Amino acid sequence: MSELRDWAELLRVSALFTVPGDVLAGAAASGRRPGAATALAAGASLCLYEAGMALNDWADRDEDAAERPHRPVPSGRIAPGQALAAAAVLTGAGLGLGFAAGRPAAWCATALAGTVWAYDLRLKHTAAGPAAMAAARGLDLLLGAVATAGPHTVRQRPPAGHPPAGTSAGTSAGTSAGTSAGTSAGTSAGTSVGAPAGSGAGVLAGKRAGVLARLSAGVPAGTGAGPSAGGTAGALRRALLPAAVLGAHTYALTTVSRAETQGGARGGPLAALGVTAVLGALVGTGGHPGPTARWHRSGWAGAPGGPGAHGRPGGLGRAVLAGGYVVTAGRPLVHAVLNPSPPLTQRAVGGGIRALIPLQAALAARSGAPVSAALLAALVPAARRLAGKVSPT
Repeated sequence: MSELRDWAELLRVSALFTVPGDVLAGAAASGRRPGAATALAAGASLCLYEAGMALNDWADRDEDAAERPHRPVPSGRIAPGQALAAAAVLTGAGLGLGFAAGRPAAWCATALAGTVWAYDLRLKHTAAGPAAMAAARGLDLLLGAVATAGPHTVRQRPPAGHPPAGTSAGTSAGTSAGTSAGTSAGTSAGTSVGAPAGSGAGVLAGKRAGVLARLSAGVPAGTGAGPSAGGTAGALRRALLPAAVLGAHTYALTTVSRAETQGGARGGPLAALGVTAVLGALVGTGGHPGPTARWHRSGWAGAPGGPGAHGRPGGLGRAVLAGGYVVTAGRPLVHAVLNPSPPLTQRAVGGGIRALIPLQAALAARSGAPVSAALLAALVPAARRLAGKVSPT
């Protein structure tokens, strides 16, 4: 039992609750429903995160022997070779799961693994350290976005009575109406404007008439494209802002953590407090509801009983989640600013790690994924309880 506790301390299992939210927030930003590839990406994310934890303690074993001798490696409870082997195995597992999630996810997982190893072995104690950590969090969110938008993911389906064009039912309701009506209308329209059937003018007129025919048949224009139009590239573009938000928080938190063993620095906590306030305002108010919610309002999902009827991300819920983020991260930062001692600085770092969960939930809600946001918010109490038993720092 004591050996399990030693590994739990080495891998900082209490911080694991902050990892799935990256992938879920990325999946929400992609505009697609999470599927098997999303689960594979979440597994890859968890493995690579824990690989980074094990590698961190292996790389810092000499420094920890002087500043944190109670850690598992310098105290002798876990051998350095065991920590390094665990990091290698977990990295391999993470890459394998990433490759199973599809080629875009594989590239993203590879970049994430490279960033983790570069940070722990080279960049941690340089000026590029906070930026590397921020990049790792951002890549983790992008991993969820590209995996969810990849070829393994099942597209969102319309409710009965409003199938998208391209399906068997949609063909009779939309494609047939749009194509046959559009073709005949194009022929007549092209002839009426003096253009032969099938010419440029006739085709253009036919397309316009086809849209009108589809609308009159009850098939909304744009159905079948959905929020995932543009595929992986589109999902990547939509996930850039959420990734930047997570990266900004991580950059500020990493800057604070650099003084957690010595204390005495007010600048880091003060700057992090300002970043927290800005990010809380950004995710809690303003902006746009996200591609999923826009699709719900403009496409088939706006039909009575469809997901669009309840798919808009609630502004109140998003504000509550953003407020939870600000309070969780901001309160210990205020204490660290007033008294930058090592214990209070470490507490501020721990609060910043836990605050990732409500931040991820707010980002998911902002992208129009209230179910993912609720699931993430439900992790907060468990993360708080486990943090009292195993330190996340």
